[in-house]
Amino acid sequence: MTATLGSYGSLWTGGHLRSTETFDTLNPATSEVIATLPVYGEQDVNDAVERAQDAARWWSGLGWKGREQRLLAWKSHLTRYMGRLAELVHTETGKPLADAQLEIVLAIIHIDWAAKNARKVLGPRRVRSGLVALNQAAILEYQPLGVVGVIGPWNYPVFTPMGSIAYALAAGNAVVFKPSELTPATGGWLVSSFAEVVPEQPVLQMVTGLGQTGDYLARSLVNKIAFTGSAATAKKVMAACATNLTPMVAECGGKDAFIVGADADLDAAADACAWGALSNAGQTCVGVERVYVAQDVYHRFLEKLTDRVTQVRPGDDREADYGPMTMPGQAEVIEKHVADALARGGRPVIGGIASIRRPYVGPVILAEVPEESKAVTEETFGPTITVTKVTDLAEGVELANASRYGLGGTIFAKNRKAAMAAARSLRSGMTAINSVISFATVPSLPFGGLGDSGFGRIHGADGLREFARSKAITRQRLKPPVNLTSFSRSDQDMKKILMAVTLLHGRRHK
Repeated sequence: MTATLGSYGSLWTGGHLRSTETFDTLNPATSEVIATLPVYGEQDVNDAVERAQDAARWWSGLGWKGREQRLLAWKSHLTRYMGRLAELVHTETGKPLADAQLEIVLAIIHIDWAAKNARKVLGPRRVRSGLVALNQAAILEYQPLGVVGVIGPWNYPVFTPMGSIAYALAAGNAVVFKPSELTPATGGWLVSSFAEVVPEQPVLQMVTGLGQTGDYLARSLVNKIAFTGSAATAKKVMAACATNLTPMVAECGGKDAFIVGADADLDAAADACAWGALSNAGQTCVGVERVYVAQDVYHRFLEKLTDRVTQVRPGDDREADYGPMTMPGQAEVIEKHVADALARGGRPVIGGIASIRRPYVGPVILAEVPEESKAVTEETFGPTITVTKVTDLAEGVELANASRYGLGGTIFAKNRKAAMAAARSLRSGMTAINSVISFATVPSLPFGGLGDSGFGRIHGADGLREFARSKAITRQRLKPPVNLTSFSRSDQDMKKILMAVTLLHGRRHK
């Protein structure tokens, strides 16, 4: 049954929308229309940003404590009504209800951390002045940017955008949120729930539409854009941001590697690999796509992984392990990658082309796939795994680092020193040892990548600073013994300072 956006709560729209165009959001498992939403035009987006600018001044003026109290109240609201939100996420993405609940739990702990740590990370603090400015008190603080535009993804429509929304709000900014056109009802639920807790001003607003609406937001007078999506789309968003020299943080795709050492716990590794690759139908930016296994344990690991994966089944029923492809076109990408791998000599261990039964894709394990195959070099974003034999951890790291992506990664090895060395050597923003994707569950750790996986960070202290600008302040607390910034400075003054600098810094260090 078709619903209107109002079915999910009233949103801060600030009045009549100029655009009359609409679009539908569909259940990917059944193609049933969930809701009909407006397509925001350029003026509609600009109006929302203008309202956000006024709201940002009010929100910033609440101070650290005022914002913390309201964000924690929002966190409590999400916790109490988690069941309703999880059902909506399940309906709109197709993922199992338990996975939707897990996603919301992670979002909740991130809101909690951001709210409670914003002042400690961003608040004013004294820093050392140094010899030349000994008479100056030096203060460093971080101030809100103003309005942050968040362009969210569809695969984790609560957890992923919350990594920008919660941290931007905690830093004192207002937010204009453009959710994916595949999951706008979930975005609407989040925005309306915030409005219930903070009804005074439109601090968090939503603009809905297709790619063009995101382009309008990037070209608007927001102070920063936080984007999650593909590298190709990120480049378009960057070009739009360049219109106003608007900075952005980009969390793009990945081709994450899972490396198994000869001393690894193979049962634990196989279990983690299966979940990291197949959960959410493989539609995870930090999901496992490439597996490199030390030759001494390659066959045993592959057997254990095969046994584990054969127990995993897609579907829309409550017992299914994962759901349909949320974006229908992704099945075509998966088909091309599997076909290319097989054409280049790859061996199907589980599944193959026949695993693609739209809107579902069954698990696929491919072995002996050449490194130049699309299944190895390009993001597949589906429930597929390539498993490759390597000499040891070092070769696994070398092959993993050959990718143009650099988001996350996993090392399984019992030798702590070797595992840490491999983790540090991985060209990625995050690495988990003897677990999978666990870095996303630690709110104090930054999240982000390099290369085609993007730039900038969300989560943790770095995520808070991403949505603030540093402000440096000096305050003269004593009369300077030598006034260096004056035309009345004498030669004797310079001799004194040069002598002091020479004594302190002129010695050779062994």
